[in-house]
Amino acid sequence: MTLSLEKSSQPSSLRQQHDATWQDYAAVRDSSEIDWRKIAFNQGWLWVDMGTEGPNHASFSDLLTMIFGFWVFLHPKPVLQSFGRCLIEKPETQACAPDLVLYKGENIPKWQPGEPRRIVLNRHRLPDLVGEIADTTLSLDLDEQKQLYASLGIAEYWVVDVKGVRLFAFGLTAAGVYESIQVSQVLEGLEIALVEQTLERLSEETNTAAANWLMQQLQTVN
Repeated sequence: MTLSLEKSSQPSSLRQQHDATWQDYAAVRDSSEIDWRKIAFNQGWLWVDMGTEGPNHASFSDLLTMIFGFWVFLHPKPVLQSFGRCLIEKPETQACAPDLVLYKGENIPKWQPGEPRRIVLNRHRLPDLVGEIADTTLSLDLDEQKQLYASLGIAEYWVVDVKGVRLFAFGLTAAGVYESIQVSQVLEGLEIALVEQTLERLSEETNTAAANWLMQQLQTVN
């Protein structure tokens, strides 16, 4: 098939279409000819990233996953489960593949042999936290993607600005919109500024060293 998505002002690997249907999304998702890395659909807006994951993106993404793991080490209850980059679908209306997907507590999705390896929201519950590592997609992640996750009703949304080494964290209000938060609601008591300080250390050291530094700070607090 031919990908007929419009070029945007974003890098050349990114394509957007604003009058797409769910069938258009499914055709791209299932195509053997389109090697997409990220994909999102929200009631007519279809976004596809056909680029490859760069080292900066991978380093920041893995660091956040390590942070989740260290948090669990210090706070073993309730349980956490990470499904980073897993495809999430609300059939006919929305789809996304966040870099970070975190479940907390009970009813964590499980799959039987032969089932599509997707989080399908008419069978599985919503994640508690999702996040995007914005290496080349910051404006999308703070606009269209933010609107998508808010409309799904996901409680907490993080955006990591790789170039600016910043972390934007949002909590969902009762009105269904995101507002900036300074302390995580899902990882209770975790200060966003402390996570941002950990990200800043990547300019001088490895992501494992940065994660170890955060662990030391958390142990001191505890």
